[in-house]
Amino acid sequence: MKLYYSPGACSLSPHIALLEAGLPYDLVKVDLRAKTLENGDDYLKVNPKGQVPALGLPSGDIVTEGPVIVQIIADQAADKQLAPARNSGERYKLLEWLNFITSELHKNFGPLFSPVLADDAKAFFKDRVMGKFKYIDSQLAGRDYLMGSQFTVADGYLFTILTWADRMKFDLSALPNLVAYKNRVAARPKVQEALAKEGLMQAR
Repeated sequence: MKLYYSPGACSLSPHIALLEAGLPYDLVKVDLRAKTLENGDDYLKVNPKGQVPALGLPSGDIVTEGPVIVQIIADQAADKQLAPARNSGERYKLLEWLNFITSELHKNFGPLFSPVLADDAKAFFKDRVMGKFKYIDSQLAGRDYLMGSQFTVADGYLFTILTWADRMKFDLSALPNLVAYKNRVAARPKVQEALAKEGLMQAR
């Protein structure tokens, strides 16, 4: 498989998943502003959406959208239990978390990266994100990970969002369950490996 990524972007989530799954893969860096690959090729010919992540499959197909990509990865390494079995109640709970992260966290974070959005507008989105973090903090009480004691692809996705919270200087000190969770995920060897491969500072 081939993962098209940009350092620190949401493609960090499937990168973590690939390493946790122990699957062979190639990394292809994307310049998101220029929409080019490292060799100068047009990324839009790979993914017309112009976004990361994109996953090239052995069949030659390209899959986009992070929540779908991480499930493909998890299903390729079922023994690692990165996702519950298909059609199980637990799998639908995982889907619920993936959809919550992508729609309620990921999309509300987007405006915070805008260089032209006014500060008061950014404050609005930051408050919205904090409200979602408070909900997650409540759900993490007594749990190691989102699904309980088992690390899943949803945790790699949430961790990626939490690295953005660091960059945006969110104060999460009033959310002890979330802070402990972030440190727990950051300590995983494969998460550290993904951060190192993308040239990122350690998140802890």
